[in-house]
Amino acid sequence: MSSATNTQDKVWSVLELLRWTTSYFEEKGVDTARLDAECLLADALGIERLRLYIEFEKPVTPDERDRYRGLVRRRADERMPVALLLGKKEFWSLPLEVTSDVLVPRPETETLVEAALQATTEGPLEILDLGTGSGAVALALAKERPEARITASDVSAAALDVARRNAEKLELGSSLEFCCGDAFEPVAGRHFDVIVSNPPYLAESEATELAPELSHEPKQALFAGPEGTELLRRIAEEAGSLLNPGGWLGVELAPHQAETMMGWLLEAGFEDVIVHRDLTDRARVVSGRRPRTGG
Repeated sequence: MSSATNTQDKVWSVLELLRWTTSYFEEKGVDTARLDAECLLADALGIERLRLYIEFEKPVTPDERDRYRGLVRRRADERMPVALLLGKKEFWSLPLEVTSDVLVPRPETETLVEAALQATTEGPLEILDLGTGSGAVALALAKERPEARITASDVSAAALDVARRNAEKLELGSSLEFCCGDAFEPVAGRHFDVIVSNPPYLAESEATELAPELSHEPKQALFAGPEGTELLRRIAEEAGSLLNPGGWLGVELAPHQAETMMGWLLEAGFEDVIVHRDLTDRARVVSGRRPRTGG
C-alpha cells in the first residue's frame, strides 16, 4: 500500500486491506473501488471473491500482500483494467481469457446475445460473428444454440488466437470456425441465417475523452474513423448480400448511433428494424431482417 513501506511488520487482515484499498482507489478516481479491491485481493489469495466475506479476519501473508500490492499499483497508477490484470472476464456466465489483444467483454454486449436468441430457434443455423475478439458473443451463442454452426471472424490474428483458446477451454470449439480478415472479406460468397457484430464504433476524436482504462485495449477494436460509423455503415450496406432470405442481423453500437443505423438498414431493404435496450435502458443494439421474398 502506499504507506506499506513504513508498515512492513504490520499484520494485515483481509478486511483491513479491503478498506484501505477501497479508500485508495477512490482517491485515485477508480469508479468501482470496492469491487476492484475485492477482485484483486481474491486473486492474490487464490480464492473466490465471495470467500472474502467469511475470511475478513484472516491475516494476509507477506507473499500474498506483495502480490496484491503489485496488482493495486497497476490498477491505480497505470489504470490497467481489472480483467487484464487478472487475465480473465466472465461473460454470459462463461469464464473467458482476455489479453491486451482483445476488447474486454462488457455486460451491455449481452444485449446482443439476448436479441439474437430472441430472434432464433434451435436448429442447424449458420451464424457469423463479425469481429469476434475474445469470442464472447460467438461462444455465448454456441452455448445456447448447440446445433448452430458458427463462424467467428476478426481482422486481428492475435485476437483469434485468444478466441480459439477460449473455445477449447470451454469445449465449444467443435461448432466454431475461425477466419481472419477485414470485415466480410473472409466469408465472401457465403450465406448465413444470423449475423451478429460488436464492431468498433467510437470516433477517433473521442480518444482523449475516454476513460484511461481504454488505453490498454486494442485501438482497432474501439475506433472506426472520424465519426465512429465507418464499419456500421459498411455492415448496413453489405450484410444483406450475405444473409439468407429472412436472415437476421444484430449490431451493437453507441446509443446516439441507433437512429442513424436504423435509417441505413431501412435504406438497404431490411425489415423489422428495431432497437434493443440494455439494462441501463440505453439503445444498445439495432437489428433487422432481410425480406423473406424479393429483396
